[in-house]
Amino acid sequence: MRIWLDGELRDARSARVSALDHGLTVGDGVFETVKAVDGAPFALTRHLDRLTRSARGLGLPDPDHDEVRRACTAVLAAEPVPLGRLRITYTGGHGPLGVGRGEHGPTLMVAVGATNRRPDSTAVVTVPWTRNERGALAGVKTTSYAENIVALARAHQSGASEALFGNTVGQLCEGTGSNVFVVLDGEIHTPPVSSGCLPGVTRALVIEWTGAQETDLPLDVLQRADEIFLTSTLRDVQAVRQADDRELPGAPGPVTAGVMRIFDERSGRDLDP
Repeated sequence: MRIWLDGELRDARSARVSALDHGLTVGDGVFETVKAVDGAPFALTRHLDRLTRSARGLGLPDPDHDEVRRACTAVLAAEPVPLGRLRITYTGGHGPLGVGRGEHGPTLMVAVGATNRRPDSTAVVTVPWTRNERGALAGVKTTSYAENIVALARAHQSGASEALFGNTVGQLCEGTGSNVFVVLDGEIHTPPVSSGCLPGVTRALVIEWTGAQETDLPLDVLQRADEIFLTSTLRDVQAVRQADDRELPGAPGPVTAGVMRIFDERSGRDLDP
């Protein structure tokens, strides 16, 4: 594997960050996962815009978009894969122990790995932990991912591929790495960003391309929605066939199937929508 690290391509054995990098010691970093199709990144401009918003949320300097694009191009050329997970990581860089940052500047790392197309449907579970919609990191995609790891492990123990969170006021929020949509009486709804969810790139495209509504939704909407689906960079649009103990037979349902078609068609025509 070839990895871009601080200005150059390196092999995996020589691509090393400092043991005092703040991304490692205190989780002071942000990241993006970008889908790569036949060596080309999908929706890279939107991902870079969100990377910048996340960096600002942590008080990091704005990433250099031109440098990140060069890094993505170099890594994808060095590691050609039909379908890839392109990971852009941007941290506070080498710093002292503790929360105070040093003077060395940020670390930028870009890598890609092969992945497979997701199944058309999946199972999800709700977890007892909450997203804090009023927290300092609400809506920021940081490398502080331990909460998601714990929740996803709970989902896997239950035979599901994703865990869904409510927020502190009992509203539906998001998954560990996905946004959630529900269909009610033929209309598509998804929690608003004010719920504490990450403003997903695929989420935004689905809203734009289908007219889905941002709606405050109680967590128990999962027990009465006509259809449920997830969106994320690597899932695209994926139907939910089971939510906790509730089965949704025939998933993907007709509305979800239509959203899947629209997304496939529109994303296939434009790699940087």
